[in-house]
Amino acid sequence: MSYALIIHGGAGAQPDFDYTEQRKHLNELILTGQQLLEAGTKAVDVVDQMVSSLEASGLYVAGKGSAPNTAGVVELDASIMDGSSRAAGAVAATPNLVHPIKAARAVMDDGQHVMMSGEGAKAFAMANGLKSVNDPDAYYSEHEKHGSGGGEENGSHGTVGAVAMDLNGNLAAGTSTGGTFNKRPGRVGDTPLIGAGTWADNLVAVSCTGVGEMFIQTAAAHDVAARMRYAGTTLDVATRETLDNVKKLGGDGGLIAIDHKGHITMPYNSLGMKRAFVSSELEATVRIFEREDL
Repeated sequence: MSYALIIHGGAGAQPDFDYTEQRKHLNELILTGQQLLEAGTKAVDVVDQMVSSLEASGLYVAGKGSAPNTAGVVELDASIMDGSSRAAGAVAATPNLVHPIKAARAVMDDGQHVMMSGEGAKAFAMANGLKSVNDPDAYYSEHEKHGSGGGEENGSHGTVGAVAMDLNGNLAAGTSTGGTFNKRPGRVGDTPLIGAGTWADNLVAVSCTGVGEMFIQTAAAHDVAARMRYAGTTLDVATRETLDNVKKLGGDGGLIAIDHKGHITMPYNSLGMKRAFVSSELEATVRIFEREDL
């Protein structure tokens, strides 16, 4: 039986930053994910756990590692999609949640809506037993030292995400972010938008990272699936053509994707992308600036 897993900590990597801590964390996490998949855990549950751990670490621009907007409020976005059913859930511009991805999962599991936003999404999350951040100034301090922060072209954004294929061949994807640094209140990027930042069906699972506006304008995550489904292109070609479209609009970033045969790809057009992968055919590997030919 085959399985595959990719996780990412964002395409906002800066060459002059020491990512030793991130490399160690990504390595530990990808090995945990491998164990879960080998034990028969469903793809959507693995994605949920991977993204939750990335959020909790404070090492990336998501969850604990998020920065406040220009009004001083941390607004968080996340989405998750189960490719076996196309069930999906998302939260957008939601303040001070410990685990936005779990709020998105709660929306998906509830089934009445696909996306909720703002204080309504936070109230829903709290009603479902999720934790809020009671002292934002103390909790959201990690962004000051995790190598994605502020002002530089490739340091002004970042996201975390995961895509997985389980032993039953089911696919899932999830993405979470604190958004761009110094964003306006209420700004929403591609991360919580199903079809822009996240997509999963029975053909492919995709999680994106980068300048969200351009990923929205190209419907990037779904564009990968559409190119494969309608044009018959390979996973590798579809993802790179999608990123080329993002670049034409002035956007940089990357994406991770797994197709229904367990093939994986992790292209990016930024300086680097924090990522790790493993499959039944490939040993666990962590890369940031190193390119691959899989």
